Amino acid sequence: MAAHLPNSGRLTELLTPGRPCWLERVDSARRKTGFDLKLVAFAGVLVSVDARLPNPLVAEALEEERLVPFQGHTAFRREVTLGDSRMDFQVQMPKGLLWMETKSVTLVDRGIALFPDAPTGRGRRHVEALTRAARDGHRAAIVFVVQRPDALRFSPHSVADPAFGEALRSAAEWGVEVHAWTCQVNRTAITIGEEIPVELA
Repeated sequence: MAAHLPNSGRLTELLTPGRPCWLERVDSARRKTGFDLKLVAFAGVLVSVDARLPNPLVAEALEEERLVPFQGHTAFRREVTLGDSRMDFQVQMPKGLLWMETKSVTLVDRGIALFPDAPTGRGRRHVEALTRAARDGHRAAIVFVVQRPDALRFSPHSVADPAFGEALRSAAEWGVEVHAWTCQVNRTAITIGEEIPVELA
């Protein structure tokens, strides 16, 4: 049975023979496959592998005021152009605009959530756009959504992509906020859970 994987990462630790997976049927004449791969069981937890989810998950959490660093906003827009990049969110905060980008994380190694699991020029460009916004006096943030519950902290995966790690550390030095949240995942729902510490060194 063939299924579409809505994720551009390598997922080498998850996609191994014999690992239990959950598929979702998608009926569309334009599709080459009739299913999306949604969940993978790994080390006793369910991992969501749909990289399209962080954006709507963060939108839902913003609407419900569940993300403490961004509480008090008055409105937000999705998919807004910032320079040469398109940011996931433009959030109206009491003291001005906040530019926000979200990233999907599936890799956890010994309790550390790591992003990316493969080189990502696009992700680095997003971080650089946020850095320019911060240098121009705007509030800017990048949110890593760890689509599993077992991470204890987050770090950039500098072995997989040294340039991304360098860009993220530079962004933080310029004032870009770096946040990470785990998710509660079951076979019928996924929601943003706990914020975890970020270690950039």
